Amino acid sequence: MVEFEKIIVMEVEYPEGNPCPAVSTPLPLQTGSPTVNDDIAAPGIPGEVTVNGMGAPAGEQSDEAAPHTSSLEHDIEASSIKLCGYLSKLGGRLKNWKSRWFTYEEGNCQLFYYRTSQDVNPLGQIELHNATFGYPLQADGGTFHIQTPERTYILKAVNHQAMMYWLQQLQLKRWQNRDRPVSPVTESTQTCAGGQTQCADNEEDFLPVVKTPTGVVGEEAACLPAPQRCNLSNVSFKHPLTEIQNSVHSLRLNRLSQELTRSNSLCKEQQETSASETSTKRSQDTPASTLPEVAILLADSRRKAQSLSPNLRCRKKKSTSSATMPADWRQIGTDRISRLQHEVFSLTEEVKSQKELVWLLHKALEAAQQEKRTCTQFLSAEGEQERLELLRHRERHVADLGSQLEALRGHKEALQHSLAQKDAHITELQEHVVLMMERNHAKQEVILKLSEQVGAQPAPVDAEMRRQQQEEVENLKDDIEAYKIQNKFLNSEIYQLTQLWRNSSEQGKSLMVKCAYLEAKNCQVESRYLGVLRKLQENKGLDSTQQEAVKRLIVDALQGDVTDSLKLNPVKEYDEYGFKVIADYEVEDMKLLAKIQALEIRSNNLLQQEAADRPLLGRWAQYMSGRPPGELAASPELKALLRAGMPREYRRQVWRWLVQVRTLSLRERYPQRYQELCDKSQASQHPAYRQIQLDLHRTLTSNQHFSSPSNPAVQQLHRILLAFSWQNPTIGYCQGLNRLAAIALLVLQSEEDAFWCLVAVVETIMPQDYYSKNLIASQVDQRVLKDFMVEKMPRLMAHFEEHNIDVSLITFNWFLVVFVECLASDILLRVWDAFLYEGTKVIFRYALALFKYKEEDILKIRDNVEIYQYLRFFTKTISDSRKLTNIAFNEMNPFPMKQLRARRALHLERLQAELSELQRIQEEFVAESAERKEKDLDEDEDA
Repeated sequence: MVEFEKIIVMEVEYPEGNPCPAVSTPLPLQTGSPTVNDDIAAPGIPGEVTVNGMGAPAGEQSDEAAPHTSSLEHDIEASSIKLCGYLSKLGGRLKNWKSRWFTYEEGNCQLFYYRTSQDVNPLGQIELHNATFGYPLQADGGTFHIQTPERTYILKAVNHQAMMYWLQQLQLKRWQNRDRPVSPVTESTQTCAGGQTQCADNEEDFLPVVKTPTGVVGEEAACLPAPQRCNLSNVSFKHPLTEIQNSVHSLRLNRLSQELTRSNSLCKEQQETSASETSTKRSQDTPASTLPEVAILLADSRRKAQSLSPNLRCRKKKSTSSATMPADWRQIGTDRISRLQHEVFSLTEEVKSQKELVWLLHKALEAAQQEKRTCTQFLSAEGEQERLELLRHRERHVADLGSQLEALRGHKEALQHSLAQKDAHITELQEHVVLMMERNHAKQEVILKLSEQVGAQPAPVDAEMRRQQQEEVENLKDDIEAYKIQNKFLNSEIYQLTQLWRNSSEQGKSLMVKCAYLEAKNCQVESRYLGVLRKLQENKGLDSTQQEAVKRLIVDALQGDVTDSLKLNPVKEYDEYGFKVIADYEVEDMKLLAKIQALEIRSNNLLQQEAADRPLLGRWAQYMSGRPPGELAASPELKALLRAGMPREYRRQVWRWLVQVRTLSLRERYPQRYQELCDKSQASQHPAYRQIQLDLHRTLTSNQHFSSPSNPAVQQLHRILLAFSWQNPTIGYCQGLNRLAAIALLVLQSEEDAFWCLVAVVETIMPQDYYSKNLIASQVDQRVLKDFMVEKMPRLMAHFEEHNIDVSLITFNWFLVVFVECLASDILLRVWDAFLYEGTKVIFRYALALFKYKEEDILKIRDNVEIYQYLRFFTKTISDSRKLTNIAFNEMNPFPMKQLRARRALHLERLQAELSELQRIQEEFVAESAERKEKDLDEDEDA
């Protein structure tokens, strides 16, 4: 249930519905301004001090008239309590509670507040003319609000009773001030005295009158010490001058109190001495022998207090007159002395707090002096330019503050408008609530009347009808039991059917797996059978009949297809990225090899579907869950996942993040770089434009996205290559860049992302000068590859050396295009997944793994021409990506990057030395040729 903050606003009409003012007499002790008046009337209690609004009404009653007051006058006097007391006020920048002395000013209808009851100057005032009062139910006990047009004051009384007393008295004061006649004292007194009956009649419409809290409000509260709070938090830093004036006045009061205490103690001693000497005359009214001495002491104290305020002189006058009073009045003076001593103690504590205030003001003064010294240094500066710059800076700062102020004012007006709309909406809702409550009340009355009518006219109950109803109830009970039994049976039936369905589903899955396994085995057997036929075809020892039979078997195998009744994973012609799954071979003899490759691919797909693909997809889904796009982090887990392979669902996202990481600095410096380069390509033609145009039609010819010049991918690739030629003028364009950009475009599906991928590969991943005109870094990698092959595969390298095979003729293109159009598409993309993350080391690993994969087959070939022919296409016959990956990242270990860098540096130095030597030889040859030509010309001229 939603609890609303209930605000009680006690503002009603008078005389029909106003709360009857408490029988009180306004006490205009501080008219004009909230300062100590020159003449403050003495209180009813002897020796009472009245400051900032404390005290009884002006005028004194004689002792003889006191016993003859009527009961009504006694009530009026009891209720004529000055509205003043200690309250806690919420304020300051820290929004903490501060204890303040509040007193009501009759003449101006203002509520002044001071730090203590002894202060002279107020810290502020609250206008009550147009103020409203209320208190929230959910706040701390005693908290109430005074809302004026300017602001809202949050105050807190000691308890709930004191809060209600303050609210009722403030409401009455506001009403008296609103309709105040010329003589407010007489009118208010007569209104309450004469209209007591009317107030009593309307008493049920309002809250009951709260009794005056004892010791919390009025002059009695001023005699008590202020609520104990932290002295520093209770000081008002907003009014330092007022605090200083009040502190000075408090110190003067403390000195006066000490002098009065000493004089009263001397008086008491003299009285006790005279009382002991005249013990026989104790029954007399006044001890005449002590009067001269007391008069002398009091005259002395009067001379000391002549320079004090009129209020204090009035107090001294009361103390002097107490010497001539009877013994019971003397006892009252003694009590007052003890109260003054208590006040002296509280004022001593106040002095300590004032000292702390003086210390704080001293610190503020030091800060002001420091600022003054800074200003002096500024004025004494030699350069006028520095002063002008400082002044301009301050003017700009002031202008900024002014604009901020205007913005805040506009925001304030908007908030006020919104608040007004919400208030109007609340009013409408309140009216609607009232209307609904009235309707509800009317409905309840109707229901009560109908209930009474039904109760008054009971319908006769027929025995036959009662019997029929009982029979119906019994029948319904039987039906319920039957339905319960039926429900239990149906639940058991559903459970059994679910179990049967699950069992059949599991059996179907197991049968499908078994069928896939058998089909894979069948493909393997058929592939081996075709391999045997191929070997028989190459065998030269068969006679013509046998060769003819082998040819017929090969023709039958090529014409037939896997026509099984169930094909679990048929091989598609193109994969998801548009690559042709089974390559076309131009040579007729290679069709048998293509058939073997197709069977191996189907076998691998069937075996890996359940064993590897689904678990890998689950691992990637778990890793990518909860990670926003573009916020991946390099980690060993990500490295292992990339080596194992990446599902197509996540490849685009991961590649984009890898490219962004490698090109972050460039993209931050040139956020619109690709568009600028495209505009530049349209404005002017690059020197490599013709070469790019020629290579477009040679790019990924087996891919359906680049098979036709009209395909959109071809035009996108054209723009990417032209933009890169302007991005890197040193390279411009090199054959092979078209294939790199094409792979990036197929995966990322964005021109700009593919352009930045090409930049990342050429400028950050590959070594410098890899695609330069002399391709020096590419040549260095070929020499490094040969070193690794000698270490990892010595038998194969010895076989190559025996038949004079230079592997760089085959592998140079692998490194230049990162195996594009050299491997099957699924293996190629797996290589690129690891390559974009780890760098060029992956190229060496897979190059060695390819030779290791077919090492035994290569060793069986003894002719160098056949070896070269086999090396040209053997990479496309590899279909087992898991086996190839295992060889690359497990069997080729250890493969430290430090060793790779060292060998690159060594071969780069040697190659540069060779190139320098070759250039020197070329220069010498050119010089010798020029000299020979000159000699020949001279000989011809002589002849």
